[in-house]
Amino acid sequence: MSNPQQLRYSKEHEWLSAAVDGVATVGITEYAANALGDVVYAQLPDVGSQVTAGETCGELESTKSVSDLYSPVSGEVTEINEDVVNDPSLVNSAPFEGGWLFKVRYTEEPADLLSADEYAAETAG
Repeated sequence: MSNPQQLRYSKEHEWLSAAVDGVATVGITEYAANALGDVVYAQLPDVGSQVTAGETCGELESTKSVSDLYSPVSGEVTEINEDVVNDPSLVNSAPFEGGWLFKVRYTEEPADLLSADEYAAETAG
């Protein structure tokens, strides 16, 4: 499993892209997608809503279980991935590309986000 080096990762298995004009993209990792199994439903935060780092902002339902979705940063949701709402299996097939979940405008990246190598070490075992 290869985690893109340019992303940052939370211990709750979400990833965060670098911000472009103050807006970053959020998704779940391949590790989390594999652990969940086939995702069949995605409840994402509403556009315009405020999310808080480390707090629940939605959920993903799979054939195995329901899992809370946590925001890796605090800020305002600017966009959700309607493709994932319509086809939740994108979370499994392309977690780092078409399976992204939402975009958020934030001002400060939490210090506890992990690099790709740190996240790989965290999930290796």
